[in-house]
Amino acid sequence: MRFVPKQIESLWTLFTAPVVWAVHFLASYLSAAVFCAKQEQLAFGFDMLRLAIATFTSVALAMIVLSAWLAWRQWGFGAHDPPHDDPTGHDRRLFQGFATLLLSGLSFVAVIYVAMPLLFVTECWR
Repeated sequence: MRFVPKQIESLWTLFTAPVVWAVHFLASYLSAAVFCAKQEQLAFGFDMLRLAIATFTSVALAMIVLSAWLAWRQWGFGAHDPPHDDPTGHDRRLFQGFATLLLSGLSFVAVIYVAMPLLFVTECWR
């Protein structure tokens, strides 16, 4: 049973995970910077900011996992070993799926590293 049509597996899937990481990075650090600059004027505390960034992180990781699943599906569920260097459409799709899977893994780790300060930082520094 196919839940996602094949048309979604295009060159755009290659960029999905890094774009999600970049948006997560900007959302996390910009929201922390704005909070720390305006914390006296806001009605919520640092714990609410941490919760918001944890929510950003959960959504970003879910989107990256979906991207990785689509890439794994495009790669043929790992049935074809690299290198995919023949000048055919089939090998191009396999290479793209494998590259997208690797980028998804890198982006997943990057999102976790961006969110790690949530574990250690408990207030704004001045």
